[in-house]
Amino acid sequence: MTLKIYGIAASRALRALWAAEELGLPYEHIRYHFNGPETRERAYLALNPNGTVPVIDDEGLVVFESLAITLHLAQSRAQGGLWAQTPAGVAQIYQWTLWAATEAETLARQWFQHTSFLPPEKRLPALAEEALDRLQGRLRVLDQALQGRDYLVEDRFTVADLNVAAVLQRFEVMAREDFPAALAWHRRCLARPAAQRAFALRQAG
Repeated sequence: MTLKIYGIAASRALRALWAAEELGLPYEHIRYHFNGPETRERAYLALNPNGTVPVIDDEGLVVFESLAITLHLAQSRAQGGLWAQTPAGVAQIYQWTLWAATEAETLARQWFQHTSFLPPEKRLPALAEEALDRLQGRLRVLDQALQGRDYLVEDRFTVADLNVAAVLQRFEVMAREDFPAALAWHRRCLARPAAQRAFALRQAG
């Protein structure tokens, strides 16, 4: 059986696609739109009762939530190099992944919604500014963690870097201050061939 990844690349499914590309996994990309009627059909809701994307079917194991998916793929294919080699490294992978979800993504999403995603008449510039202001403190934490190192965990690219970089994919636009270590790290992550292949899938829909 082949790994199935549901969700267009212009969604959080990008994270699963990037992980699969990093790991060299064969997969079937099922391009369901996050607002499409297919996500409300019974067959899809049996996979993801939330009616959101992404969800994967990994040889019968169904997983939703994008960051859970990337963690699963990295851990279950540890030989692919995205998982940590030590208990401390594993703890740091969870730490940075949960940091991305709880500290960074809510603010990044609020900013994006009220600058680009929502129809112009529904955007509230004050909410975008508030989110961006608060996000600078989170970016400062990231920059400090990357001082003198290339990656977040075990000094090599892991799923922690993938998750944080994907959540902060618009880092260069969102950064109001000078965060040289984090900026160099972000560019390093997105320049990876697997990242380039995953982001290119956005052009395919």
